[in-house]
Amino acid sequence: MGMEIGDAGEGARYLLLLEDQIRDNADSDDSRLRQLGYKQELSRRLSALSNFSVTFSIISILTGITTLFNTGLEFGGPVTMIYGWPIAGGFTLVVGLAMAEICSAYPTSGGLYFWSARLCGDQWGPFASWITGWFNIVGQWAVTTSIDFSLAQLLQVIILLSTGGNNGGGYLASKYVVIGFHGGILLIHAIINSLSITWLSFFGQLAAIWNVLGVFVLMILIPTVTTKRASTDFVFTHFNTENDAGIHSKLYIFVLGLLMSQYTLTGYDASAHMTEETKNADKNGPKGIISAIGVSIIVGWGYLLGITFAVNNIPYLLSTDNDAGGYAIAEVFYLAFKSRYGSGVGGIICLGIVAVAIFFCGMSSVTSNSRMAYAFSRDGAMPLSSLWHKVNKQEVPLNAVWLSAFVSFCMALTSLGSLVAFQAMVSIATIGLYIAYALPIFFRVTLARKTFVPGPFNLGRYGILVGWVAVLWVATITVLFSLPVAYPVTKDTLNYTPVAVGGLFILTVSSWILSARHWFKGPITNIDT
Repeated sequence: MGMEIGDAGEGARYLLLLEDQIRDNADSDDSRLRQLGYKQELSRRLSALSNFSVTFSIISILTGITTLFNTGLEFGGPVTMIYGWPIAGGFTLVVGLAMAEICSAYPTSGGLYFWSARLCGDQWGPFASWITGWFNIVGQWAVTTSIDFSLAQLLQVIILLSTGGNNGGGYLASKYVVIGFHGGILLIHAIINSLSITWLSFFGQLAAIWNVLGVFVLMILIPTVTTKRASTDFVFTHFNTENDAGIHSKLYIFVLGLLMSQYTLTGYDASAHMTEETKNADKNGPKGIISAIGVSIIVGWGYLLGITFAVNNIPYLLSTDNDAGGYAIAEVFYLAFKSRYGSGVGGIICLGIVAVAIFFCGMSSVTSNSRMAYAFSRDGAMPLSSLWHKVNKQEVPLNAVWLSAFVSFCMALTSLGSLVAFQAMVSIATIGLYIAYALPIFFRVTLARKTFVPGPFNLGRYGILVGWVAVLWVATITVLFSLPVAYPVTKDTLNYTPVAVGGLFILTVSSWILSARHWFKGPITNIDT
């Protein structure tokens, strides 16, 4: 009996110690945030796993690869996808490591623009913060627009295949119906993001599980079911040079095909934007960035490998005359089941798995958008700032959530006028966002080279080297993805990426010169002195 009482006493002491440790961690997070100039307003309930889950769901390899599988197939095919993925992934991990080190030093929801301000000091901080912040938030809105629009297009294809396919009198939804789908999806995402952070944490972890399981199911099921499996030689050595773009240089083709991989591996700044809601933020924020990228590289490569084994006739998969209307990955899934069972229903169900993953991706993207909008407006950078940084009783920045959904819907409206204009806007999702990633890293390795004080996660003596490699990679892809994607160059084939990104830069700098330099002072404290 005495032993039982002793054990109970030990157990009680252990629980008290655990409670003290949790309280100390929470106090440490709040204290660090106060040191950075902010009081705790958001609910800090996210674990390391929850932080990772949100970011992993935004990267969502099922979303990126599905959306741009046509690009990968057309420009290089198997070789570009199988070898381009680890190349883009490796450099993305370098960018992520450089960002993670800075995130550990400054764990705030503002993320990138706050880092730029601190790293540049009083003289250049406000301008650096202004440029970084606007590239970040517009890039994020473009990401959400792209994700939810790609889901609307996938629903269009699923309905087409379910009603008989392109060659069987199937129903092809008009562009107005597609924009209606897009608006409906954004509405649901805004409603979900209006819930408490506890619910968002649950949905985030569910999304991460769905993404991982979905990838493993599809990468095994599709090549197993198909009756015409590609040879190992085809998967690892076939380089597709046949395209309608008038491009014949293998290096040029390979570079254009890289866009699929690089577009997929974006959005990992979400871990930084969620740090004010994450426990042990200066450790778990950086872990979220690195682990989300690392897991995505490994799982994504496996997915690409599995799907490529089901690829045979590339020109037919890209043809608008096939059952999926030229949506290559949908045609791969559909044909795999139709060839074995005489019906493509199984392929349509597989597309449903992808659709759910894209839905979760868009949901997490709105979460990240809203936290960035909340932080940026808290520092007075946005029009009507006082409105957007308000939090409700559940400590959710409700107005910022609905603002993000509304802006993303407006950006998609350009698709009604011109797909070229829409694609130009969406290009900001990759290049604009990566420029926002690179700016604080550049300031870290230049202006703040000797003054930067690292947090618990740091790269030690390799920090400068990793930072420079990250900056040079972003500079490289900015140039590469601004090159023409078709010849001869006409108004319909012109790559409008540099126009869109350049336009954003001119607007941001002009607004600074004409107005913001007089009143925007960078991040401002919200602690009552």
